[in-house]
Amino acid sequence: MSPVPARRPVTLDNCDQEPIHIPGSIQRHGVLLAFDSRRRLRYASANAGAMLGTVPHLGECLDAGHFGGDPGIHDALDHAFADDDGADVLPMAVEVTLDDLHFDLLAHRADHLLVVEFEQRMLPDDALAAFALKAHRSMAVLKRQRSLDALLGSAVAEVRTLTGFDRVMAYRFRHDDSGDVVAEARIDTLEPFIDRRYPASDIPAQARRLYVVNTLRTIVDIASVPVPILAAPDQEGPLDMSHAVLRSVSPIHIEYLTNMGVQSSMSISIVVQGRLWGMLACHHMAPHQVPYSLRMACDVIAQILAASVQTLLTREHAERLESAALLRARFVEHTTHSDDLVATLSELLPPLTQAFAAQGALVAEGSKLWTHGDLPHAAARALVQWLDTQGESRGDAQIIDIHRRDDLPQSLAGALDVWCGLLALPFDRLSGGWLVLLRKEQIETIQWGGRPEKEYKPGPLGMRLTPRGSFDVWRETVRGIAVAWDGTEHEMARQLLDELMRVTAHRVAELNRARNQLLAVLGHDLRDPLHSISMAARVLEQSQNSPGGRLGQRIQSSSSRMQRLVSQVLDMTRLQGGLGLGLQFAETDLAPLIHDLLDESSMAHPGTRFEKHVEAPLMATVDVDRMAQVVTNLVSNARHHGGVGELIQIHARREGGDVVLEVRNVGNEIPAELAGLLFNPFKRQSLGNQRNKTGLGLGLYIAHEIVQSHRGTIDYRFDAPHVVFTVRFPAHPPRQNP
Repeated sequence: MSPVPARRPVTLDNCDQEPIHIPGSIQRHGVLLAFDSRRRLRYASANAGAMLGTVPHLGECLDAGHFGGDPGIHDALDHAFADDDGADVLPMAVEVTLDDLHFDLLAHRADHLLVVEFEQRMLPDDALAAFALKAHRSMAVLKRQRSLDALLGSAVAEVRTLTGFDRVMAYRFRHDDSGDVVAEARIDTLEPFIDRRYPASDIPAQARRLYVVNTLRTIVDIASVPVPILAAPDQEGPLDMSHAVLRSVSPIHIEYLTNMGVQSSMSISIVVQGRLWGMLACHHMAPHQVPYSLRMACDVIAQILAASVQTLLTREHAERLESAALLRARFVEHTTHSDDLVATLSELLPPLTQAFAAQGALVAEGSKLWTHGDLPHAAARALVQWLDTQGESRGDAQIIDIHRRDDLPQSLAGALDVWCGLLALPFDRLSGGWLVLLRKEQIETIQWGGRPEKEYKPGPLGMRLTPRGSFDVWRETVRGIAVAWDGTEHEMARQLLDELMRVTAHRVAELNRARNQLLAVLGHDLRDPLHSISMAARVLEQSQNSPGGRLGQRIQSSSSRMQRLVSQVLDMTRLQGGLGLGLQFAETDLAPLIHDLLDESSMAHPGTRFEKHVEAPLMATVDVDRMAQVVTNLVSNARHHGGVGELIQIHARREGGDVVLEVRNVGNEIPAELAGLLFNPFKRQSLGNQRNKTGLGLGLYIAHEIVQSHRGTIDYRFDAPHVVFTVRFPAHPPRQNP
C-alpha cells in the first residue's frame, strides 16, 4: 500500500487553486474504501483495519469473510454494486455495527468507483428518533414564512435547535460574491455577527463549486490529525472526494476557523437556480458531531429553504415585470398618437424612475433633452455627449450599465457629482436617442467581520500570507458606488429598449416614406420651371454690359445650383426606392473628361486652385455622366471642407486592371465616430457648414452608389495633412450593369 502522492504545500498565495476535492486524506472519525466494478479495493484510508477489522488488502477482491462476515454490510454493498449504470447514484446510508462500534455506512459513485464510507455514530438511536419529530416541525415552520427576512430568521433558529451548534448564521451573497450575515442564532456568550460582511475571498471559487455540488459539509474536530488515503500500487491519480462526507479540510480553512476560535463547523448551501445564493454556517467552540441522519434532515430543510427563497424571488420578479409591462403599455398608447417621442417619454420619466428604483432619469434625442430629478442640465448634456461616443466600443443596441464613479471619465464624474449609477438605453444611435435611469452614490459604512485584507506573518517556511487573525468588527465607509442594477432591472430595461426601438423604427419608416414621396414630387415638378428660369437667364446674359446681363448671370448660377440639388434628390429617391441609377456604359477616355470638369470648376470658383496628375490616355468602360458626377462631387466636397486657398490635388491613373482616382485636400482628420457615416445621406455633420449652407449631405452618398454600381470602392483616409478620398473600379468590368 502506498499513500497518494503529496501535492505542493497549500498557502494563501495558492489556495484559490487548491484542489480541495482531492485532498488525499479524511477526517479521523470514519473510514473510507473505494472499489472498482470487479469489487477490487483501489483506495483505503490508513485506519481501515484498526476500525473495521478484516478488510480487503489494496488490489484484493471483496469476499464474504471481510467485515467480520456481517450480512448487513455485505447486503448493502451488493445493492450498491448492482446499481451500476455508469452514472452517479444517489448516496445510500445504512446503520451497521462492528465490534460494538456504531457506523453509518454511506456509499456513492465517483470516477467509476464505488466509494464506501463508515462514519462512526456517537448518539444512540433513541436520541435520533426524538430529532425526527423536531425536524418535521422545523420544515413546517419554514413553509409558513412569507418574507426572506422571516424565512432566514426561522431557518437559523430551527437548525440550531436541531443540531446544538453554538452559533448558526445565514449568509446572503451579493453580486460580487461577498456575503452579509442577515440572520443569526447563538449562545449568549458569543459576540453577535449579524450585519457583518465577509469578502468573496473567504470562499475561493473551487470551494463555491463544491458547495453547489455537495450542499452539506461538516468538520467534526479541526484539531484532529487527518488520516491519509492509500492507493493500490497500480492505481493512478488521486481519488475524487467531491461527494465524500469524510473529506479532510484545507489547512488554510483550518487556520481560518482556528483564528475565529471555532473547533467544529457545518455548512449548508442555499442553491437557487444552480447558483450559490446563500449559506447556513454552523460554528461550535468545541468538537461536535451531527449524525448523518440528522444532517440529511438539515439538508432537506435547506432544500425547502432554497425552494421558498426561489418562490419569494420569483414572486417579486414577476410583480416588478408586471408593473414594467403596464408602463410599457402606457408608453405604446401615448406614442401611437404622438409626433414627438422625446416629449412622450418625458411624461413617463417619474413612473420609470419608480419602477427601476432610480432617483433620476433623462431622455434625449438630438438637441432635445428632458430630465427628472435634481440632475443639473449641464451634467445631463455632458453625459449624453459621452454616451454618444460609446457606440463603436459597446455596440449600437447594447445597454450601458455603470454603478461605480471610477468607471466614468474623470471630467464627467466631476460634472455628475453624486450621480454615479446609470442604466442607459440607446433607442436611436443615429439621432442621439437615449433613455437613461440614474442612481446616486450610496454612502455606506460596511461592518466587515475583521479587516478583509490578509496579512503577512512568519511561518515554518518564512514570511507568508495568512488568514486574518482578528474577526472584530472593522468598519469601512464606501463612497462613489451606487446600488448595482440587478437582473430583474436588466430584463425590464431590455424589454423597454425593444419597445423603444420598434417605435423608433416605425417612425423612421414613416418619415422615410413621406420624405421620399415629397422629394420625388418636388424633383419632378421643379424641373420644368427651373428649366424655364435657366433659359430666361441666358437671354438676359446676352446683354453683357447692362444690369440685366449681370442679373442674368446671377439667376443662371442660382438655377444651376437648384438643378444640381434637384438632381441629387431625384438620384437619392431612385436609389432608396430600389430603382437604381439606370447606367449606360461606354468606352471613354477619362483624362479629357477630368480636365474639362476641373476647368469648369475653376471658372465657377475662381479662388480654387488645382494640382492635376492625370494619366493620359485613361480608357475605361463607364457611364460618362455618372462618372462626371463622382469627380464633381468629390471636388465639391474638397472645396467646401478643405483649407481656404489650399491646393486640391487630383490624381488619376491605371493600376493593373483598375482605374484609381484620388482627391486630396488639406484639412483636419475626421473623427472616427463620424468617418463611418460619411457615405450616409442627410448627415447631421453636413448641416451648418458656412461654406455650403444649402448642402444636404447627398454628394458623397450618391458618389458612393455610382462607384459601387461600377463594381468599385470609395474610401476615406487621413494622410497628414491631407484628407484623401480614393475611388477604385475596374477599367473594363466583366459585365455591364443594366
